[in-house]
Amino acid sequence: MEYFIIILAAALMVLGILGCILPVLPGPALNFAGLVVFQLSEKGNFDTSFFVTWALITIGVSILDYFVPTLGAKVFGSSRAGIWGSFLGLLIGLIFFPPFGILFGPFIGAVVAELLFVKSFKKALRAGGGAFLGLLLSTMLKLMVSGMMTYRFISALLA
Repeated sequence: MEYFIIILAAALMVLGILGCILPVLPGPALNFAGLVVFQLSEKGNFDTSFFVTWALITIGVSILDYFVPTLGAKVFGSSRAGIWGSFLGLLIGLIFFPPFGILFGPFIGAVVAELLFVKSFKKALRAGGGAFLGLLLSTMLKLMVSGMMTYRFISALLA
């Protein structure tokens, strides 16, 4: 049973890292679940404050994941319409066109909204580029958090 728990936790860790890149999997949440499963093994030695801290970080990163692409559009000079377009593009892409919709939805949404309301092609591409860069930043943030949880798992496993 011990080996099963450790293998399951390791599988969740791998899926968590993959989930940071593949939008259909909730990366950091899977890593956190892996830590919880690992705690059930004899090698699990994390305390309550460890889990509370990582639960809050996981929730925070998961929430930020929906807003950072929109923030990227705003930083690159998007109008209010482009910001809303980026957010709506993310939601529509996530719901109707997974997994690629979440990658291209914020870009397309920002560009379309800017073209409809501001009618400046240059500004539309800039806003879309900002949304895409925001998505890349969000992905990197998730990878960092998932990587840290995976590191803690491996460290505890080898201890």
